[in-house]
Amino acid sequence: MPLARYALYDQGVEICIAPTYDSGDAWIASMRHIALEGRCWVVGSGTALRAGDIPPDFPSRSNLFPDPEEWINDGDSVVVDPMGKIVAGPLRREAGVLYAEIDVARVAPSRRTLDVTGHCARPDIFELQVRRTPLTPVRFVDG
Repeated sequence: MPLARYALYDQGVEICIAPTYDSGDAWIASMRHIALEGRCWVVGSGTALRAGDIPPDFPSRSNLFPDPEEWINDGDSVVVDPMGKIVAGPLRREAGVLYAEIDVARVAPSRRTLDVTGHCARPDIFELQVRRTPLTPVRFVDG
């Protein structure tokens, strides 16, 4: 994941969308870290899920999730500014929509202090190559 993010940073990402099933304090810390590392806005879209959200025809639902009010995943959707400050959320154990004013004009000034693919990069030592040609994850070879 760090190299994939690095490729996004190099393309000038201003708003990074991070949908996930993850949640908790470590997830929120990761969203803040990504905002600080990339000096970009981060919208972390978490999955808030209660047992009652599981379809009734799910195999063994009543055994696995007997209490429909039980939280299976806390959600923790969050919006973080380019300096790592949480500006909306986290939306924990609650279904809803977060609203935040996102000013992409704040991205460029914040990159003056840290630009991981610009003035802080070391192309004399490190190089990342990104293959844009789609490949299949499995190849079968006979013989």
